[in-house]
Amino acid sequence: MPPVFAHGALRLYLLSLLESGPKHGYELIKALSERFGGTYSPSAGTIYPRLGKLEEEGLVATEAEGRRTNYRITPAGLVELNRRRDELAGVENDISASVRRLADNLREDIRVNMRGLRADLAATAEAARTSARSAGFTDRGTRHTPEGDRTLKEAEMLVQAFRDNLRVELRVKASAAPISAVTLETIRTVLDQAEIAIRNSLNAGSH
Repeated sequence: MPPVFAHGALRLYLLSLLESGPKHGYELIKALSERFGGTYSPSAGTIYPRLGKLEEEGLVATEAEGRRTNYRITPAGLVELNRRRDELAGVENDISASVRRLADNLREDIRVNMRGLRADLAATAEAARTSARSAGFTDRGTRHTPEGDRTLKEAEMLVQAFRDNLRVELRVKASAAPISAVTLETIRTVLDQAEIAIRNSLNAGSH
């Protein structure tokens, strides 16, 4: 995959992020991740060396805030940023192109994974039906019977537990970082496929 930032572009973009006010390293990483819509998130090993270089050049200064180190743009850094505004506009255009490219790649990965998931779900559903038949379970005569009520209740509890567990997981993850549009699309696609597989199993079982 082509590099997300051209040579020197990330340093310039970090200066532009600091123009709005001091930020610590995690805030800069988060801001970059949000700018890319969650399709790219730079590592600490990518960000901090560049911040250190900017500090060496006098374009960025640091200040302690508790256990964190805030980075702020210096007057010299602002002069540098103003001098390169045209170049910064080009970086923004490159970022937009990178977002589209990365999103396209992720969508293709999702499509490929979904094809495999559909096959896995179909095979799992068929294996479950075969296992149930081998164990002597049938759908005939279970409607409106104690056995039918028990299996319905168990199925409902499985669906409820799945929903509750995922809601907790989503809230935990969202408290640390926003849920990206790509993650949302993945969740939607997976759930749609799971619903189709379950409906097919229900329909097959009723015949």
